[in-house]
Amino acid sequence: MLETLDLPTIILAVGSLGTAAYGVVDASKGIGGGISNFGFGDIREVISKLIPLSSDGRSGASALGLQSALTTLRANWLNGMALADQKSIAKALVKLNLTRANANHMAVATGVDPTVLASVAGKLGTGEALNQPETDAYGRFDLLLSALLDQGYQRGDQRYRNSAKLAAVPIAVILALLGAWGIYGDRFTDADAFRAIMGGLLATPLAPVAKDLSSAIQAGAKLAQVWKK
Repeated sequence: MLETLDLPTIILAVGSLGTAAYGVVDASKGIGGGISNFGFGDIREVISKLIPLSSDGRSGASALGLQSALTTLRANWLNGMALADQKSIAKALVKLNLTRANANHMAVATGVDPTVLASVAGKLGTGEALNQPETDAYGRFDLLLSALLDQGYQRGDQRYRNSAKLAAVPIAVILALLGAWGIYGDRFTDADAFRAIMGGLLATPLAPVAKDLSSAIQAGAKLAQVWKK
């Protein structure tokens, strides 16, 4: 029975089903961001630690503020901008929000000296040159800020990808069942349903490697034929 199975074709078909399921999941982005909303919470958490709220609970003293920064970053996230560019914009927004008033908050979040960072914030606002200790502190602030943002974006990206894969699994199963029912109609049996479910479950993990796996099986089959001779 196994000899009658065209495994490369089956794998390609299952992989195509997984690709279709991913397409349906991706289409959810048109409804309030859909699946893309997963992962942004990790970014929001990091940014909220860096840009404080004012005492009345609204965005900070800067004209940009926390809410404005989050709105911009969320738009970039939902639009699928390259992670490197997103992190660069996030860093710029945090630095633009650095003032004497919130320097202590940012210093605590990044682990630099609050007094020196406040002095840096004041000089950046006036354009005055930084002295060596201030330059060192600002450089340390920049490096730690990059590390925090990288942590948030990497975690967010991982959460988004895992959520997309998980959401694609039931969709692939449903598509497989609908396809089998459309083919067999009244002759649709429990065995057909089982095969469709198994195909749907395998579709998502197989989708990224289906073509390579199919080619490998074909190459292996050709090698086995040569050995038989």
